[in-house]
Order: sequence, then structure tokens, then C-alpha cells
Amino acid sequence: MKDLGELKFFLDIEFSRSEKGMHLCQRKYAFELISKVGLTGSKPSDTPLEFNHKLTSVEYDNFVKTDQTSDDTLLQDKGCNHRIVGRLLYLTMARPDLAFVVQLLSQHMHDPKMSHLKKTTRMIKYIKGTVGLGLFMPVDDKKELTTFCDFDWASCVETRKSVSFYVVELGDALISWKFKKQQTVSRSSAEAEFRSMTSTVAEITWLTGFT
Repeated sequence: MKDLGELKFFLDIEFSRSEKGMHLCQRKYAFELISKVGLTGSKPSDTPLEFNHKLTSVEYDNFVKTDQTSDDTLLQDKGCNHRIVGRLLYLTMARPDLAFVVQLLSQHMHDPKMSHLKKTTRMIKYIKGTVGLGLFMPVDDKKELTTFCDFDWASCVETRKSVSFYVVELGDALISWKFKKQQTVSRSSAEAEFRSMTSTVAEITWLTGFT
């Protein structure tokens, strides 16, 4: 078999090696996304989303009927927002810091509003200031599997469903992460916590190969 040389790119992920380990990022893909959206000359954003900001649907806005939602109309070109969110989903392969906001944006892809497009644009501006971020796989002999999980109780203002999230580390390397809205409404924070722990245990079971 012919030696193809050192692996530097795979699925738009850039690999760079050092004595301390290997860094994985999607710098080239991020630059291409910023260019396609037309935000090359924009000012970077410090955060992907405002603190404690909630995204809502048109049906919810019509029910609440506040002055702030009266001008928040549906997008004429839904495909524009669909394409951007789709590219953002691909970018989360090496960017766990984007996963939470991307899962929020993906929940409103069927009927995106002007506010959704603005939040998507803010995400691109955040990426512009953090194009070099990614995963670092250190060179060590640690084999300990460590897991952290948490939840955001009733975070969805429309369904009152909670959001579960976890991260799994092998040694000092992050190998798995997920943010997802729970399928069932939890009547208490304790119930939401147990659901989050259940999904985390299921992920650990899959990673370790136990049945």
C-alpha cells in the first residue's frame, strides 16, 4: 500500500501535530462559511448568543402578541437560513462551543423568522473571532473515562421541556458531547436531572461497548 504521507485534512478538519499532542480545527471551512455569508468585513461577536435569550416560533408570538414580536415576520427566503444552519451543524464536528446554540437554531428551521436569521448571523460573527478554536488531543497515557452532565430545566418557553447536555473525556481529551431537548416535559428539576443522567449513561455504555 502506498504511503499517502502525513494526514493534515480529513472531512474539512485540519490536523496539526506537536510534541504535546494534536489539534483539530475547521479553520478553512469556517473562513469559507464567513465568506459565503458575506460577513468577511463584519465585527466579530464575543458570544454566540445573548445571555438567557429565548428563541420563539411565529405561533408563540401570535399567542403572546407583544410589541417586540409584531415586526418579527417570517423570512421570504427560508432556504437562506436553512443552508447557513446546515453548515453550522457540520462545523460542530470540532467545535463543541457551538453545539448548544446550533441546536436552538435547528429547532426553528421549518419556519424561520427575521430574529432567527439575526441570531444565525451573530453565530457567524462569533465564529469569525474564534476560527482557530477546536479540539486538542494531548499525548499522555491517561485511560480514565470522565463524564460531566447537566440540564436546563424547562428552558423551552413554548413546550416547557428541558435541555440535557453532557461531555465525555478520555484522559484530558474531549471525545463526545451533546446538547438536546428532552422528549418529555419534566415536572421537577430532579426529574430533568435524572433524564439527563440517563442519556449520559447510555452514551458511556455505547462508548465502552457494554450491552
